[in-house]
Amino acid sequence: MNTYYFILASKKFLLEEEPIEEMLRERTNFYLNHNIEPDFWIVNDASQIIANDNNIPRNIPSSIAIVSTNKTFIDWIKLRITHVYSGKMNKQDLAFK
Repeated sequence: MNTYYFILASKKFLLEEEPIEEMLRERTNFYLNHNIEPDFWIVNDASQIIANDNNIPRNIPSSIAIVSTNKTFIDWIKLRITHVYSGKMNKQDLAFK
């Protein structure tokens, strides 16, 4: 069973107020240069994740998530962007199986 780790916040916060685009671009370039398959995804509508995690408030406007099978990568993002929610889910809990 696959475990997916995530960070989640409002789209406005992640896409406009934080350097997430730069971090993901650097990560993608690293993977391409080392012939590594990507292990992270951007989930544009994180309502399914919110619905399955009781530790996340239900009132996050227009939520977005970065999901990965790499816990270290998600922990690294959380250290750089402190005002996000994080957690983990199993594959059957996700809508994008």
